[in-house]
Amino acid sequence: MQSQTGLPTNATQAKDRHYAQLGSSIRRMANAVGQTAELSEQLRVTLDAMKTLAANHAAQFMTVAAELNADAESEDGSSR
Repeated sequence: MQSQTGLPTNATQAKDRHYAQLGSSIRRMANAVGQTAELSEQLRVTLDAMKTLAANHAAQFMTVAAELNADAESEDGSSR
């Protein structure tokens, strides 16, 4: 849609401008999706580390509880 002089019309210029804006928006969205993927991978690694840490803390808690229960039972038995 060009005028008879070969210059683009306002409609053509507007269409080109909209396509340029669309291209820019798609690039920004692609960058955001890439960043989201990277952050999701970091989150997965962090959650795995938290799972390991929680298991270690649970094991420590159970060990201390068992030792305290054993000490309490031996004191109860010796005081009778």
